Parts: sequence; structure tokens; C-alpha cells
Amino acid sequence: MSYARAEWWRPEVVSRTLPPSRVDGRAERPEIAGSRASFLALMAFTFVLLVAPQSFVPALAPLRPGLLTAAAALTAYLLDRLLYREPPLRITREIVAAGCLAAWALLTVPMSYWPGGSLALLLDEYLKTLAIFWLLSSVVNTSARMQEVAFGLTLMAVPMAAVGIRQYLSGTFLDGRIQSYDAPLASNPNDLALMLNLILPLSLALALFLTKTLPRLLVLGCAAMSAAAVILTFSRAGFIALSMTALIYFVKLMRRPGRVWAIAALCLVLACVPFLPSGYAERLSTILNIQSDPTGSAQERWGDTMAAIRFVSRNPIVGAGIGQNILALNEERGALWKKVHNVYLEYAMDLGLPGLFLFLLILFGCFRAVSFVMHRTKGSTPLRRLFLLAEGIQVSLVAFTISGFFHPVAYNFYFYYVGGLALAARAACAAEARE
Repeated sequence: MSYARAEWWRPEVVSRTLPPSRVDGRAERPEIAGSRASFLALMAFTFVLLVAPQSFVPALAPLRPGLLTAAAALTAYLLDRLLYREPPLRITREIVAAGCLAAWALLTVPMSYWPGGSLALLLDEYLKTLAIFWLLSSVVNTSARMQEVAFGLTLMAVPMAAVGIRQYLSGTFLDGRIQSYDAPLASNPNDLALMLNLILPLSLALALFLTKTLPRLLVLGCAAMSAAAVILTFSRAGFIALSMTALIYFVKLMRRPGRVWAIAALCLVLACVPFLPSGYAERLSTILNIQSDPTGSAQERWGDTMAAIRFVSRNPIVGAGIGQNILALNEERGALWKKVHNVYLEYAMDLGLPGLFLFLLILFGCFRAVSFVMHRTKGSTPLRRLFLLAEGIQVSLVAFTISGFFHPVAYNFYFYYVGGLALAARAACAAEARE
């Protein structure tokens, strides 16, 4: 396969001489990578989503940089497809399931607890999320672009982690915890921990395939900052996801020739245990002993979980309407005006068991996509980069699957960004892998 290095407005063309690949049992021909305009706009949107430059330069806020960059990415992609007579949409099982989920949400709007609120959430937030999910799977379609995304996310995590660390060191707390980062996906400590946990595996994947010492140390330094910031958020879900990421990579590295790195990392982690922040161990102890939480948040969330299960058992088909689990919980256990902190129960309460089933289809499909890529590229030296990136995405998906039991982020970008990268990895594999 050959790529012509292209300027930003010209397409990167994948050689058409490569025989068709097999993806999910279906024949799939190689496609053009497309111009870089849509890719660069997508990266700009990611920058706005994570770093939120409008928070530092208020003059940018009236320009709505998030909407502007997302629209630019979508327009550039569609124009590119039209210009080169390529189909605008790659139909996959996951895209179909996402479309069915949106259609089911729309169908249940008339039966929602608040139809206007459900329709607004569907059209304003969830459709944007699904659009980025589709755009990622279509635009990030080479391993080189996947590497650029991973490196970009690693760098974007630095200011997020740095702000969290600075707030802890300066004692800038709210309700005993850091105030977090003023960005759409990190507006509270728990969301900050979740976002950093989703980026961390991609940073580790980069470090594994980089060969030069300085870039590898740079990436590892960024990863260490993210891990430290996750701990300083005092997020219990963040700790569980961080521990799972560390465990998975430790097991994987112990099975490879470079196991010395795994042993060194383990020794470093053990050496840092005495330096954990004061009160951190007590905070973690409430994971198993819910009643010992002095803040009452663990007990409250457990009560909300039980109330949500009761509601779903009585409304298994049509729920409260997309985004309306707050109202359903108010009716079930009293007016606290809080969401259920569980992605899976969010879908079940809002859209019934059919909505939960469709989401699980998307989640399983994303796992299946990266597993396919890892199986196809395992042991291939030319495709080692793609293998390690797919492995990092797989660990990010595991981190979200676990974190989903503790976060009310069903319709946000967290999962759908990582899921889009999972489908992008499969598209890159179909375009680049040789027999």
C-alpha cells in the first residue's frame, strides 16, 4: 500500500491495487484517506472540547468555537466525499445501532416525562455526539492519523492535569476536593478523572511504539501527570479505572520481551504509595464500606441505584424519555434533582431495556472492532503501531465500561469518542493491512 504525502487540501490516496480486505466477514475495498481539512478541523474541535480556549480568552466565547470547528469538520468531509465521488457514510453494525438508538429516543419523546426537554437533549447534544462518533470512524482512517490523534490527546491532557495538580497544591478546594477544569468534559473532579483515564491508555500505547528516548520520556511524563491528577481528584471511580488500566498493561507487558518495564513501573508505583495525599485511603475505603462515607454521597448513590432498578422493573419497555431520569428519580425517592450515576441505568431509565440493549450493541461492536484489528496485526512488525494503538483503545473501552457504573454521562462524548476511534482502527486496518 502506498500513500502520497498531501497538502492539507489534497486527498491522501490509498493505493487501489491492494486486494479487498475482509472485515466482519464482508468484503471491503480500500478507500481514499481524504483531504486533511476535515481531519484538522476534527482535531480543532477536540482541542476546544478538552482544553476550552474560550475559558482563557473570553473573546472567543461569542464565536462558539466548538460548534464552528465541528461544522467545519463535517462540511469539509462531506465536500471531500462529494468531490471524489465517494459514499458519504460507511455503513457498519455500530453506526446502524447508533442510528436505531437515536430513532428509538425520538420515537419515545411523546411518552417522555418532559417531551420538550427530551427533544432538546436529543437534537442539541446527543445528535452532535453521534455525528462526532460517525466522523471519527470515517476521517481517522489511517494508522498515521490515529497516531496523531493519540499524540494530540496526550498533549491536551497536560493542561487539564496541570490545573488539577496546581489546585491541589494551592489548596483550591470546593467541598473538600479540587474544583476541576473549566471545560465541557472536565467540569467537575469526577469528569476530569474519567477523561484523563480514557486518554491515559492511548498515551501508554504511544510510549510503547516510540523508539527515540526523548519523545518516549515526554509521553511517559504526560501519562504520569494524568495519573497523578486522577488520584488528586479523589474520585473513587477514577481510582478503580486507573487501577484496571495499570493491571491490564502490567499483565500484557509481563507476557512480552520488555517485561522489565512492567517490573520497573510496579516498583515505582509501590515507592509512591507513602506519598498518597492525606485522607485518600479513607476515601477509597468507602468503595466497599458504603456506610462509612462521611459526605453521604456513597449512600445517596446507592439509594439512587436501587430506586432506578425499581423504576426500570416497572417500566421495562418505554422509560422516562431521553435525559429525564432526574424526574423519574424525583418521583421514585423524592425531589433531589440528581441524575442516576450509572450510564447503563441512565439508558434503561430513559429509553427502557430496548435503549440499553442498543447501547450495549454499540459498546460490544467497538470491542469487537479493536479485537479484530489486534488479531489481524498481532506479530506484524510493519503494523505494530496499529496493533498497539488498537490495544490502547481497547483498554480505554475497558476503563469506560467500568467507569460507566459510576458516571451519569450516557449521552456525552466520553464513550462515543473512544468508540469512534475503535471503528477508525478497523477502517485503518482494512485500508492498510496486507496479507
